Parts: sequence; structure tokens; C-alpha cells
Amino acid sequence: METTETPQFGLSDEELAAYESVFRSDLFAGRTVLITGGGSGLGKAAAWLFGRLGATVIIAGRRLDRLEAAAAPMKANGLRVECCVANIRERESVQALFDEAAIRVGLPHILINNAGGQFPQAAIDYSVKGWNAVIDTNLNGTWGMMQTAARRWRDADLPGSIVNIVTVVERGMPGVAHTCAARAGVIGISKSVAVEWIPYGIRVNCVAPGAIMTEGHVVYSDEARESYKRSNPMLRFGDAFDVAEACAYLAGPSGKFITGETLTVDGGGRLWGEFWAIPKPDYFK
Repeated sequence: METTETPQFGLSDEELAAYESVFRSDLFAGRTVLITGGGSGLGKAAAWLFGRLGATVIIAGRRLDRLEAAAAPMKANGLRVECCVANIRERESVQALFDEAAIRVGLPHILINNAGGQFPQAAIDYSVKGWNAVIDTNLNGTWGMMQTAARRWRDADLPGSIVNIVTVVERGMPGVAHTCAARAGVIGISKSVAVEWIPYGIRVNCVAPGAIMTEGHVVYSDEARESYKRSNPMLRFGDAFDVAEACAYLAGPSGKFITGETLTVDGGGRLWGEFWAIPKPDYFK
């Protein structure tokens, strides 16, 4: 009987554990970092990185089993990791997340808004439910996390740093227009509140990944993945640590004079080629 192996997208736990950062190992010692969507992909790589750099890390997501599976090898490697279940679409769940984090390890100093999701489909065929699901998670959920963190820091008279994971939206992305709309909204919010919140000592920035190979690629066809791979002049995928290092740069002392910015990590993709998340229409061939 033939078996079909599921292809691996993203980095294995062994690769995550072996990674050596460009930053010093105690950069975030004494700091607590909250990462949404920390059970897989970009969020899991960020958790490994911040943990390896001395931080206490809280990974949040909707499934405890996935969070615990992600945290187990981190803990085995001596990292300080806590798992908290939360649904960022629900404001009550977000409030409970910050309450639980404060009880366990204290109010986080840094928030990495990584949780999100989308599905490839022609925009003309979006259902109301499908559109709202992406907007609620990627835009409304991110905003709920941002506002809640800012209020907690303000009320505690403490500074804070927010890094939002978005995407490259300048030219649009055929096949995932819903996430482009949501991520563009996050970028706009970030620029606005970066000014409003600096009196509280709160910095807000974004990281915009391009062709980064993660587990999220499982929803795309082979054709779409090849299109994505060739969407930048390096003609290859980046990996999750390319994004995690950008988060560390913006969230840490190296970013102390940076707010309201979007750091693009796309191998030059904005200057090159195209990407189709759905089959490319014959009209453009």
C-alpha cells in the first residue's frame, strides 16, 4: 500500500533549536514577550528567537494542544515559555489573555501581533462570511490586541513596544485581496497610533514579509508556491527567522528611535515580478 508523505513547509524543531541569532544572547533578559499565533510558523520562530535572547515568552493561540506541542521543545532547550489560549477575534478573550499573562509572568513588555490567516480565492467569489472572517482576524483582532496592550501599559505607567506582522501591500496580491485589505488597515492604524501613543512611551511598528516559507503554504497549490518563490529577484523563499530577526530589531534597543514604520522583508519582491495565489488568468499569460 502506497503512502503519501506530507511535505514539510517551514523549519523543523531541530532547525529552530539550532539557529544562531545575530543578536547577543541576553538582549531581552528580564523582558516578557507576548506572541499571538505562537504555535506555528512565524510566531513559533519568533518565540524561539526571543526565548534564546533571554526573554520570557508567552505564546497565545486558540488551541492549547498546538501551543503545548510548540512549547515542549523550547522548554527542553531551557527557554522560559508559557502557553495561553485566546481568540483574538473576541475582545473578552483578549482581556482574559492579558489578565492571565499578568498573573503568570507579569504584564508583557513587548507584543508581537502575528496571529492571522487567509485563504486563496478570486475576490469576485468571496462570500460575506469568508470576507468577514479574514477581516475579523487580521484587522479587528490585531487592533484589539494593540488597544488592550496600550491601555494596560498606559494604566501601569509603563512603556511598551508593538510589532505587527502584515504583508507587502503596495502592489496588491491577486488571490488574497481580503488579507491585503486587512493588512493595509493595520499599517494605517500603526502609523496613526504611533504618533498618538508616543506620549505613553509606546512604539508601534510593522514587519511585512514577502515570500517566506512556513506551514501556511499548505493552503496554496504547487503552482502558487512556485509563483511566490519567483516573486523576488533572489528567486527563493526566505525563512521564518528572517522575519523574527526583524521583529527583534524593531522591538529591542536597536529600534528605540523607530516608530510608525514598516520593515519589508521580501528579498526585493516589491521591485520585481508578480505573485498569483490563484491560477493566473490566460489573459495575463
